[in-house]
Amino acid sequence: MKSIRYLAWIPSVGSLLGPLLHNDVHPFILGMPFILGWISVWLLLTTPVMALVYLLDPANREPADDEAAT
Repeated sequence: MKSIRYLAWIPSVGSLLGPLLHNDVHPFILGMPFILGWISVWLLLTTPVMALVYLLDPANREPADDEAAT
């Protein structure tokens, strides 16, 4: 299920495209200039996205009981 690993690209693309598309101070996000606010929001969103990638990746699942005995 390699398509799950493409989710890991979402934070990188999101944090890089925002400042390129809207290189301006206004509007303010949480009292910060747009670029700093955009990067801060993506920094916070990276953790749940990477946790989702970890949980959905079949390589990280625990082995069944009969496999653990061998």
